[in-house]
Amino acid sequence: MITYKIHWIRHGRTGESTEGLYLGRMDPPLSEAGKQQLQNNAQSFSYPPAQMVYTSPLRRCTQTAQILYPDRLTVPMDAFCECDFGDFTGKSFAQLKGLDAYQKWVEGGFEAAPPSGESGMALLSRAICGLQEIFTRMTAEKMTDVAVITHGGVIMSLLSACGFPKREMRHWVTDFGGGFTTLLTPQMWMRDRCFEIYAEIPWRGVDQKFTDDFGILDGTFYDDRRTPNP
Repeated sequence: MITYKIHWIRHGRTGESTEGLYLGRMDPPLSEAGKQQLQNNAQSFSYPPAQMVYTSPLRRCTQTAQILYPDRLTVPMDAFCECDFGDFTGKSFAQLKGLDAYQKWVEGGFEAAPPSGESGMALLSRAICGLQEIFTRMTAEKMTDVAVITHGGVIMSLLSACGFPKREMRHWVTDFGGGFTTLLTPQMWMRDRCFEIYAEIPWRGVDQKFTDDFGILDGTFYDDRRTPNP
């Protein structure tokens, strides 16, 4: 049976992202420092091969694709856009923390949405639809490696909901230009709607950091009682 690999990569840094804002659907470009970080990563480590690259339509993702995969076909997909933060878009925690509406959203869980915005469940639902569309094409065209350049929240939501080993969202936080490789088989996805989280991106030799963090080397990888380091 063919194993298919989808490589989930977070976009590079923007000027606004250094300020801790809820960027949401705002569309700033990568900062010069963000571009340089991606170029340094690509020179120092290895990004996985990809026969096709899907991206969020926002510039910080399409520009990341141009740097990391300059010779690959790039397909923007709305399914992988950042969460719509509604009235909180462009604002920081310091600006919002005293607002009742903000506290209600933070305490409301996955079903809660900011005013005029999108809930975590709505984001996850559309991201899963996007994943289904990509995987259907991969199996039909026998593409075994595809990259998706998207946003941190999209990656964390998908990996927490569908990934194995099972971990809370906070354990799948990744740096700008980082991400995870996931392995899918038709049986696993169609039967259980799940995939295996295989390695950290960019690849670092034998993925020592990933194996250490998740207990592959000490035998605790499949022990749900183990709490990974945040």
